[in-house]
Amino acid sequence: MRTKNQATRDRLYAVLAREGMSGAATLATQVGVSVATLHRLLAEVGSHVVAAGRARRARYALRRPLRGDLAGLAVHEVDADGRASQVGTLAPVYPEGTWLDLASSGWPVPEATRDGWWHGLPYPFHDMRPQGYMGRQFARSQHDALGVPSDPNAWSDDDVLVVLSRLGHDLSGSLIVGDASAERWMAAKMAPPAPLRTNRVAVGYAALAEMAIATGVAGSSAAGEFPKFTALRELPGSGTPHVIVKFSGADGSAAVTRWSDLLVCEHLALETAATLPGVASAASRIVQAAGRTFLEVERFDRHGLHGRSRLVSLETLNAALLGASSTDWPALADRLALMGLLSAADVERVRHLWWFGRLIANTDMHLGNLGFRPAGALALAPTYDMVPMLYAPLAGGEVPGRTFDPPLPLPSVRAYWETACVAAIAFWSRAAKDRRVSEPFRVISAGNAVRLSSIAALV
Repeated sequence: MRTKNQATRDRLYAVLAREGMSGAATLATQVGVSVATLHRLLAEVGSHVVAAGRARRARYALRRPLRGDLAGLAVHEVDADGRASQVGTLAPVYPEGTWLDLASSGWPVPEATRDGWWHGLPYPFHDMRPQGYMGRQFARSQHDALGVPSDPNAWSDDDVLVVLSRLGHDLSGSLIVGDASAERWMAAKMAPPAPLRTNRVAVGYAALAEMAIATGVAGSSAAGEFPKFTALRELPGSGTPHVIVKFSGADGSAAVTRWSDLLVCEHLALETAATLPGVASAASRIVQAAGRTFLEVERFDRHGLHGRSRLVSLETLNAALLGASSTDWPALADRLALMGLLSAADVERVRHLWWFGRLIANTDMHLGNLGFRPAGALALAPTYDMVPMLYAPLAGGEVPGRTFDPPLPLPSVRAYWETACVAAIAFWSRAAKDRRVSEPFRVISAGNAVRLSSIAALV
């Protein structure tokens, strides 16, 4: 026979499971007890309930098991020197959502979540989830073992947590979710694979490309549609041996040739973007082997062999902090600056990059292609994924002719346009002369350089 106290506990659990995170007064009314009795009851149930917030902000939620486990997930962070520390413990709660206190972590926290309550996953986790080409390959190869759908777009928040907590030891940024993934990271740290020697890079990349296409490789969650893999390679004088490598096909078709051109152009664009005032770009190199073109990009969220740093995309920041419908980088940068999260100098850098991208025919400047480093405020991360995607082949493999119409500036932003235009002309001129680029695309590039120069003389 249940005691009266047990019946009251059951009512408390039922209310919290149904209503979710609630204040004491609301809970007391719903359970049918006084506030004082409720507080005694909450003390009795202890770890089954998450309590956060002070005084009138105090809220309570019932822990929700993840695959039957109520313990929650330790969240670890690896610093630039390769040392890990626990920054908190994430708790799934009923009926949905999670709790994780990030208020003193250095991650900008929305007012609504300053006490640690999240309607879904904490936003720093969003860029960690496997996505894009590598995410799909990872899901196809690991979904049976993890008990999640083979399509990562169909994953629930709990599915994402299972993936991150079991095989999330080498994802974007510095966070590691769950002790199992942390143990994998420590094991890899104790016995890291040997970096590819310089004279073995071509052979090694050819083999890794075949493996990535055939089976998928669990590794970085970098988004995007270019086939890619991660690797360690000897890079004397660089900040890290960790690289992400995009690669073209090997059949010599018109579409493959164009993708090869775009990989070379991405390398040239990254180098040229670094000439803009104050702008840094991810270091990159082109390797051509086995009929493929490889674009090797150093990971700027990695330091040395074991160190890491934080990284968050503008897409995630917008969803968490702004909620804007705009995809205009400068407009969103302005809003972050008004919130005190972004410096005026970084806003200017974003403006220059925005115009540079548009003037090199980058039609894929979505919010996932601009990154920031959170540390109390935000600092612009090095440039990446800067590609003249106007000229990408169609999904069926056709390579249509394209006309590039460079955007013109309003007087208020002419100075940014002019600076970016100088860099864009330099980019097109380099592409026009680079023998790694096919002759047809060199002709296109030369024409764009001439056209931009003519326009610049009239603006």
